[in-house]
Amino acid sequence: MKKYLITGLLIWIPLVITLWVLDLIVGMMDSTLLLLPEPWHPRSWLGFNIPGLGVLLTLVVLLLTGVLAANMIGQRLVQIGEGWLARIPVVKTIYNSVKQVSDTLFSSSGHAFRKAVLVRFPHHDTWTIAFLTGVTGGEVASKLGAEMISVYVPTTPNPTSGYFIIVSRAHVIELDMSVDEALKYVISMGVAAPLTQRPLERV
Repeated sequence: MKKYLITGLLIWIPLVITLWVLDLIVGMMDSTLLLLPEPWHPRSWLGFNIPGLGVLLTLVVLLLTGVLAANMIGQRLVQIGEGWLARIPVVKTIYNSVKQVSDTLFSSSGHAFRKAVLVRFPHHDTWTIAFLTGVTGGEVASKLGAEMISVYVPTTPNPTSGYFIIVSRAHVIELDMSVDEALKYVISMGVAAPLTQRPLERV
């Protein structure tokens, strides 16, 4: 009986959590419909809401924004908008910080989260998986002296929270596994180890 119960849990738990996450994402995107005028809401002319319609609206807005920003006129409009934001003290700081992070993470030329590594954390006698976010520079690098790198250490089982730490490049071991494999390894608390393991190299 216990064996069958555990087997049932192993089947249903991932399915329920997956559906819950998808429902959360779709619900958040559906909230974008609130930006439309009241007469345009599906409930106004159909009498009921259409789940997932906000996802379609979000994709259309993102696509149109990308198309607009890809030409000279759109780029100019973006520059004008960023110029306006730069004149607002608090907004300027928040926007510039978020933009720098998003450009680093999603730009095809960026290197953040492109490499999984092993670092000693939370103390010298233990190791954990982290993700390379960049090479430390500026005042921090000059104060520390040695060649340092910046890494993000995710928590388990929720990798969206974690710790930003600066470590010596000499104390970091590069992993040959992909970022997806490393994330799966972290989320599963070490249960879902990568199938192929090749020799480790120093970063």
